[in-house]
Amino acid sequence: MMGGRTWDDWIEEYSEAHQNPINKLTHAIGIPMIAISLLLIPAMFFMSGAWRLVVLLFVVGWILQFIGHYFEGKPPEFFKDWRFLLVGLRWWFKKILGIQFGS
Repeated sequence: MMGGRTWDDWIEEYSEAHQNPINKLTHAIGIPMIAISLLLIPAMFFMSGAWRLVVLLFVVGWILQFIGHYFEGKPPEFFKDWRFLLVGLRWWFKKILGIQFGS
């Protein structure tokens, strides 16, 4: 699925397209917002009004991504390859938290 490339290869390419400090900041905030929103989807079925939080986190997270790319001056990487949608969270863990998973 990852085209014979390692996660490190994908993260390196992703990092090259995310050099602007504002873009890095918006991604450092927006990526976990999107991830949390996806994790909270089941809560929508059990908690009244939880869908508002899920939608808010998801939408604001994506807005931050596009604001960052405005400052970067480049389109998001997933415009050229959808698999970069899977790379962003791993980039966040590695670059922001210093956590690396197996390649």
